[in-house]
Amino acid sequence: MMTSTTPEALNKRSFVYRKMTGATFSPVAGGAIALDVLSDRKQAERAGLLDLSVLSRRGFRGTKAVMHLEALQLPVPIKPNLASTTENGELVLRLSQKEFWVLGSLQDKGASIDTLDQCTLPADNCYSLFCQDSHAWLMLTGAHLPEIMAKVCGVDLREHGFPQGAIAQTSAARINVIVIHHQLKGIPCFSILCDSAAAEYLWDCLMDAMGEFGGKAIGISALVE
Repeated sequence: MMTSTTPEALNKRSFVYRKMTGATFSPVAGGAIALDVLSDRKQAERAGLLDLSVLSRRGFRGTKAVMHLEALQLPVPIKPNLASTTENGELVLRLSQKEFWVLGSLQDKGASIDTLDQCTLPADNCYSLFCQDSHAWLMLTGAHLPEIMAKVCGVDLREHGFPQGAIAQTSAARINVIVIHHQLKGIPCFSILCDSAAAEYLWDCLMDAMGEFGGKAIGISALVE
């Protein structure tokens, strides 16, 4: 049962919460995530944008990072620039031969990510990356993802060259981004990670790019209920 709150009441806030006028927020991982902005599944299927920056995530780097992820019983992508999805909905990203990020699931509001800390890191050649605060996490949803991204990104992200599970480390709106193609409840999604300082700027660029397709900000209720 989720209860509403205000971002101001918590230390950790969405990077773009000021832009979500009229949103109802839910406490998640010591922060506040938009529960309802426009919580219509049809909007998510058409063109939606969420800020998931407060959702828990972890990063690991080193030659023994694969061994650590396997000990955590996480599905390890076979090569860089691929993502795997757990049964619970976490995304496991392989950004290089030795660097991995694990993004929390909307199904449990990222709660399972906290259990990763219960498994001790290998004694050497594997260390944690602090990607929680360094990066913002925005998610585009709907039927027009490649067309929307084509307005801000020079890389062709259409299905034939960028299928589900693919990762693009590129630039969008002139900033560095990581784009992950995945799916939630049957809805196509692009998760986009960028420097936290650029979150508001990228949000505005994506909202502008979505306008032609009727895109709007949505809350997580549009995807989890």
